[in-house]
Amino acid sequence: MRKGRLIVIEGLDGSGKETQSRLLYNRLLDMGEKVMRISYPRYEKESSALVKMYLKGDFGKNPDSISPYISSTFFAADRYASFKTEYEDFYKNGGIVIADRYTTSNMMHQGGKIKDISEKQKFLDWLWDLEFNIYKIPIPDKVLFLDIPAAYSLKRIKDRKNKITNESQKDIHESNEEHLKNAYKAAVEMVERYNWIRIDCLKNGESKTVEEINSEILELVMENR
Repeated sequence: MRKGRLIVIEGLDGSGKETQSRLLYNRLLDMGEKVMRISYPRYEKESSALVKMYLKGDFGKNPDSISPYISSTFFAADRYASFKTEYEDFYKNGGIVIADRYTTSNMMHQGGKIKDISEKQKFLDWLWDLEFNIYKIPIPDKVLFLDIPAAYSLKRIKDRKNKITNESQKDIHESNEEHLKNAYKAAVEMVERYNWIRIDCLKNGESKTVEEINSEILELVMENR
């Protein structure tokens, strides 16, 4: 039987990943597709324990003070646990998996910590090997990057509750403007380097509607099947 497909919805905090991944899931379900949706990190699972400690600032309040190699292993372990316990059989039996964030988030947020180009590529090669060759989790078929600049991201998450604590205090990524700007710069590089598909979420400086963006996403997902 043909293996399934992994579609990743990626972007900065506040870019609409959760909304778009849910809407895409529902539309594919209505079309009769065999589909499931996953969201990372999985804060409700034991495998995200170190992720939560990191994002709460237990290892340091400035994300850039923590090695991207160290912090990446926290997120990678959660994704491995998810693959083995939630969707391996579904994926291997032809199902479509929609992921709200994936390894691609580490490429953005952790890769963005590294300024030197050669050192950044060294990290990205290491991360690819860790997740796709050692852990052997699936390589995405398509990565759809919801492109909103960091300034818009900061505005959108200003009044949003922390997804870990459900309180107003932001995690160490969300509360650090410089970190988000560097993550955005890294993501723009990844679009070119790893053939991510860029979805422009703005039109003439204003946000596109949820429906406009999702129709574009659905068309991209369904092409060349």
